[in-house]
Amino acid sequence: MWCACKERPASSPAEPWSEAWVESEREQYLSSATFRRQALLASLQNPANTYSQQRVASYGVAGKGWDALPEWNPRSVRLPADLSEVSDNAASLWNGVKPKTPTEWVALGREVFFAYPLRAEPLVEFAVKHPELALETGLERDKSGAYVGLVSFKDIDGRTRTGITCALCHASVQDGAVVTGQARRTFDYGRLRLAYHQETKEPVDPDLARRMATWGPGRADVTDDVDEDPVAIPDLFGLRQQTALTQAGTIRQTTPVALAIRQETQLLHSNHERVRPPRVLAWALAMYLYSLEPMPVAHARTAETERGARLFARHCAECHSNQAYGGPPMAAARVGTDAALANGAARGTGNYRPPALIRVSQAAPYLHHGAVPTLEDLFSPERLSASYTRSPLGPGPVPGHAYGTDWPLADRTALIAWLQTL
Repeated sequence: MWCACKERPASSPAEPWSEAWVESEREQYLSSATFRRQALLASLQNPANTYSQQRVASYGVAGKGWDALPEWNPRSVRLPADLSEVSDNAASLWNGVKPKTPTEWVALGREVFFAYPLRAEPLVEFAVKHPELALETGLERDKSGAYVGLVSFKDIDGRTRTGITCALCHASVQDGAVVTGQARRTFDYGRLRLAYHQETKEPVDPDLARRMATWGPGRADVTDDVDEDPVAIPDLFGLRQQTALTQAGTIRQTTPVALAIRQETQLLHSNHERVRPPRVLAWALAMYLYSLEPMPVAHARTAETERGARLFARHCAECHSNQAYGGPPMAAARVGTDAALANGAARGTGNYRPPALIRVSQAAPYLHHGAVPTLEDLFSPERLSASYTRSPLGPGPVPGHAYGTDWPLADRTALIAWLQTL
């Protein structure tokens, strides 16, 4: 495994994921529009979905489309507890010097993760002025009182705005400490939007309002289509081991360039296609995401957990086959869960990607749409029955991913005990 945090001996550029190979990929990504275009096309699992069509039409098109947007290196500060504005004298996020070592790339990527604005966001600007609502909807603060994932920044028109960053959804706070890479499962985007519309009287489509009320914490429908397919915010651990990105496996990841392009286009698209990030920052963000590792799990291994490990190897490792216990995309029909996301117009591929299981004991609710509250429920036959009432989505069965639900209780208990050690 290549990790940007550790020194490794020099190796052949031909060896995938070696340090030299990653450097070669990086320099081609930064310097060659033709290379970027080819890498984009190779990464799209389903060229017919909206996500792919937008990128095919706009990315790497000989100085047109998104390549023609101005680069934006914002002046941005993490939103402090006193809500003070960014100073006119504040430095830009990046000093313009390209990192020289893997450690420097990761450090720059961390700044992008926490401080590069995805966009100005009136919702959070409204929420931080109403602290009770901010608390209720999961706008969490670190030990200093600063909001994690929120920034004060100078927008391209010179106005100071409140914005959101990657950390809003993909960093949680536990006892005041920031856990980077862990999904913000307390963030209730739907409730926040509804409160905003109610207070400001800004009109909202009644059907959209109905849908937002069903999302709940840690879930949202943010795809560019009319399909009703909210998903659970995912953890970001183990990305390097996954051969596909997004829960529907929308992007093939045979090279880190796929993740860099994903981050580059996500940043510019989220900002309403007004500006694009310097590609140095997109690459740095990708390197930071690869570096994320959770705190070790404290559970001891016992005879029961070893038995659970054997059961996993025999019954589960066909799909969860890589070092992060994720795997390549599987047909949605085989998984059997709600297929709206897998077949959706926005990012659909007909597949679901088995998630990495690192820290899975902390990753509830489970399945791509967050329909199951505990590991015990995930493997219980009860959740497949009409009498099931514990789903965050409401009463009724939660079909699909029935693996293990027909096992004896002792086997299910052993498997869960082992999963809790990951």
